[in-house]
Amino acid sequence: MTEILIAGAGPVGLTLALDLASRGIPVLIVEPRGPGEPPSVKCNHVGARTMEIFRRLGVVQAVRDAGLPHDYPNDIAFRTTTTGLELSRIPIPCRRDRYTATSGPDTWWPTPEPPHRINQIYLEPVLFAHAAAQPGIRILNQMRLVHFEQDDLGVTATIEDLTNGEQHSVRTTYLIGCDGAHSMVRRRIGATLRGDPELEHRQSTYIRAPELLKSTQTKPAWANTSLNPRRSANMFAIDGRETWLVHNYMRPGETFDSVDRDWCIRQILGVGPSFPIGILGKEDWTARRMIADRFRRGRVFLCGDSAHIWVPNAGYGMNAGIADAMNLSWMLAAVLQGWSDPAILDAYEAERYPITEQVSYYAMDTSMNLAKQRSAIPANIEDPGPEGEECRQRIGQEAYDINVGQFCCGGLNFGYFYDNSPLIAYDGEKQPAYTIYDFEQSTVPGCRIPHFFLPNGASLYDCLGPWFTLLRFDPSAEVSGIVSAAAKRGVPLSVLDLEPERSLYGEKLVLARPDQHVAWRGNLEPPEPLALIDRIRGAAA
Repeated sequence: MTEILIAGAGPVGLTLALDLASRGIPVLIVEPRGPGEPPSVKCNHVGARTMEIFRRLGVVQAVRDAGLPHDYPNDIAFRTTTTGLELSRIPIPCRRDRYTATSGPDTWWPTPEPPHRINQIYLEPVLFAHAAAQPGIRILNQMRLVHFEQDDLGVTATIEDLTNGEQHSVRTTYLIGCDGAHSMVRRRIGATLRGDPELEHRQSTYIRAPELLKSTQTKPAWANTSLNPRRSANMFAIDGRETWLVHNYMRPGETFDSVDRDWCIRQILGVGPSFPIGILGKEDWTARRMIADRFRRGRVFLCGDSAHIWVPNAGYGMNAGIADAMNLSWMLAAVLQGWSDPAILDAYEAERYPITEQVSYYAMDTSMNLAKQRSAIPANIEDPGPEGEECRQRIGQEAYDINVGQFCCGGLNFGYFYDNSPLIAYDGEKQPAYTIYDFEQSTVPGCRIPHFFLPNGASLYDCLGPWFTLLRFDPSAEVSGIVSAAAKRGVPLSVLDLEPERSLYGEKLVLARPDQHVAWRGNLEPPEPLALIDRIRGAAA
């Protein structure tokens, strides 16, 4: 028996478990892979909001210390080939300089934790080790969920031991499917993926090329985009020394079988047939934009790829899944701890579904713009002389303009808001619009709590309580009504007195949710504090 059963020990499932355990909720995770069995080489980017979560969960430094060498540039370079002429570059600080850098398109963000470039093969073991060390988390490897039934009081799940075929029964209060794009949980609750099933095709190859770095004309980069008339591709540095993940874009009419993988890789790298390249793994796949028509049925929920699949531009597949998990986690914990009405769980889909749709379209639009540029690479882009140089400058600027949003996606990290939630006390002011890149910090209910550093250098987020925090910017502002109402309903709430921050906070009082979104704001307590508390805990009429 367990309070929460999670299917899948990927980054989304592990982060969900860590947050639940930090809130005192015991968790059981079942994972088909064996202990230490590495994931596929997929996710390469941990967004700033996710790093903020890792900071709160006590694992951020271990994550930051893993992956590429500390001085390896995190830049995005656009070249004719990896070893050819550079067209342009998006500067991103290496992890050594990540906290101190002040130049570049993503160093101005208001956060204590900038993003981090790290492949999932390095990220996941860090999260797994941290989760396995928590007393409230139990992980069963080489186990898979094969069936479940739910009733009014809980879920009865059947799990299978993949080492011997034995089946076991687990009784749980709630089940969360973090079991990926081919989710059994999604199918079992009758959810259907809808959207755009075929956007583009990619031939992905995990390679070892020990001589590549010293053969490149300009300084290394985390992401390398090759743009030439023969082949276009994205390539990511995995270990910063000799391993790389190459995404070769299929052209209209091409099939995976009709394309010579080795020839394509050599055209992308700009090397001859004798250049040493070893293939460590390969995967051919179709990019999609698909969202489940429901994220929940009764006591069963979907998070991450089980709920949505899209082309991984902006690196926001895993990060969106972790945002799902953090939205759901505190609501589940509130119900299990008894101070929230189960109706609060209706807010999970109401809040996350619209954000999922917005992010999916941002990713798809970026994909379409990139495909348009790839289809029109001039034949003279590698030619010497003024005409070739003019061509390279133009294509390089286009590549920068198209890509800076997805690789420095401030809007996707900090701009999104919940605008139709039953848990938020809106006051009529509209939330600021945002793009994939641009955003504006705001205290409008539903927005992310505006971040700033206190006079002593501490991050505001480090001072927030684990549950609800009432920020008070005027010590004379009365808050006893809200505090008493929260105590009456058993809602955990702390009061944080701060010096006035008028550039970001026009109100004297701002109520922060456990997921750092604004639940309410005002200069005076509401006339009925109990009604406010009932709203934020999901028990409003």
